[in-house]
Amino acid sequence: MGVRAMRRFRRPALQERYVDGRTRAPFVERLSDEDLDRLNALLPWRCFTVASDGRPFGGVGGKRKRVDPETIPDPRIQLFHERFDLSDKHVLELGCFEGIHTIALCRFAGQVTAIDARVENVVKTVVRCAFFDERPRVFVHDVEGEADREGLLQADLCHHVGVLYHLEDPVTHLLRLGRAISHGLMLDTHYASEESATEEYEVGGEKFRFRPYKEVGRADVFSGMRPISKWLRLDDITAVLRSAGFNAIDVVETREERNGSRLLLLAERTNVASAATRSRATAATQPFPGSLGAVW
Repeated sequence: MGVRAMRRFRRPALQERYVDGRTRAPFVERLSDEDLDRLNALLPWRCFTVASDGRPFGGVGGKRKRVDPETIPDPRIQLFHERFDLSDKHVLELGCFEGIHTIALCRFAGQVTAIDARVENVVKTVVRCAFFDERPRVFVHDVEGEADREGLLQADLCHHVGVLYHLEDPVTHLLRLGRAISHGLMLDTHYASEESATEEYEVGGEKFRFRPYKEVGRADVFSGMRPISKWLRLDDITAVLRSAGFNAIDVVETREERNGSRLLLLAERTNVASAATRSRATAATQPFPGSLGAVW
């Protein structure tokens, strides 16, 4: 993305004092209006937060996209905390975007690792979290790239919002995730209806129907990294999660959105103690029960 393109991004009016979405942001509140204006122009921000003094930090996503302040914490993160008590947990956040959920997770959890496939998102997350006085571990990682051989993604819990439906091979991804997460996850994703799942692909000898979805690719921050993503059916998502070791699944809600059906679920291992005591070597070599585990 060129400098000229970056300059075209719209920013919320700095002179406006927003009422909604106000949250503590210690090092934003220390900035002069001039410095905050420079900070807002410095990076290609596509969403914004509001400090407790009402001033906006960031940018907007488009003419009608992310034009309102982001809420910290998102109600889904509050639900996540209520279900799993994040206070002593290490949480892995997939797709940190610009650090909105990262900040909330840091405020609830004992430790946070946040990853994104786009380096610009990682930079924006690091910057935003620093101005909110939060210190997650953040780095670039493509979840559909090479397997995590260094164990950098190992965590107790996973915050998985707005990512699965952007993936080319969501089944393999969920199975890999089962090797990294010892306790549970919160998943929010689009899914395919029975009628829209017109194609199928194979993983580990099993076939999965999906809805193909055209992605713009690397150039669009709101798009997946590859040309086509696969939206799985709800029943297949829960089945794969069970094969990955998450045997207790609670579909909290399904809802209809502009682009299609969407779900929010919580998945957990009920044998957490035994999962937590597995050695890293065993986790890396042994499949979970179920025929799909054979792909590992």
